[in-house]
Amino acid sequence: MGESGCGKSVTWLAALGLLGSRARIGGEVRLEGRDLVGAPVAELERVRGRRIAMIFQDPSSSLNPVHRIGRQLGEALRLHRGLDGTAAEAEARRLLDRVHIADAQRRLGDYPHELSGGMNQRVMIAMALAGQPDLLVADEPTTALDATVQAQILELLGEIRRDSGMALVLISHDLGVVAENTDRVCVMYAGRVVEDAPIDTVFEAPAHPYTRGLLAALPELDGPRRVLTPIAGVVPDPWNLPTGCSFAPRCDRRIEACESAPPMPTEKAADHRVACIRA
Repeated sequence: MGESGCGKSVTWLAALGLLGSRARIGGEVRLEGRDLVGAPVAELERVRGRRIAMIFQDPSSSLNPVHRIGRQLGEALRLHRGLDGTAAEAEARRLLDRVHIADAQRRLGDYPHELSGGMNQRVMIAMALAGQPDLLVADEPTTALDATVQAQILELLGEIRRDSGMALVLISHDLGVVAENTDRVCVMYAGRVVEDAPIDTVFEAPAHPYTRGLLAALPELDGPRRVLTPIAGVVPDPWNLPTGCSFAPRCDRRIEACESAPPMPTEKAADHRVACIRA
């Protein structure tokens, strides 16, 4: 989780080799011991969709507006599972049923613009499930949806996760969504993970000033009314990061040492890492 522009989506696009050819990627992304960074395109194509699937932020721009839903689902089934013809149509219908789209047979003949935003998001989830992935990356899966539909989509993801044993990575800037649907959280700022801990630890005992700032800006539903404390300033541009800690210009606890070098993640407690010299 983190503010818009902190690198949440880019991190996973990089992991799956979906950035442009000019992107410079470092580190490792290991799947069963095999590093995906720098892997041949043919190998990445076997991983994408089949082992790791991704739901992108805006379903209306991810679905092809000139092809019917059935054709787009059929393409995913053909690529990842080798299904075609009546077998692909039957499985596409089953997938739409699985994501609770009523009258699935008729919907296979619809175009994306004939469906609501929530239904298009369900279609995207069905396409992601077409390859029976081990891991689903949901990138802001409830963006631009109203609260009722958002709850339905999140419940659907949880239901699929419980039934299939599939792992889920949830990318979000919504603290409530994160708190209700995850076991562990990585808080990102300016392209780096600044805090990494179980979800209860982050919400009950946040250690990084940025994490504390995010929680302080969240209104409480009970207790006395209080003035929210916003984080001053904005996320720095990636090409103009401060010399030291990227959060230092906005941090009310900064000292001179914060401006010398980016802090490395350290173990604050068991299973709790923080990139801050003041933690």
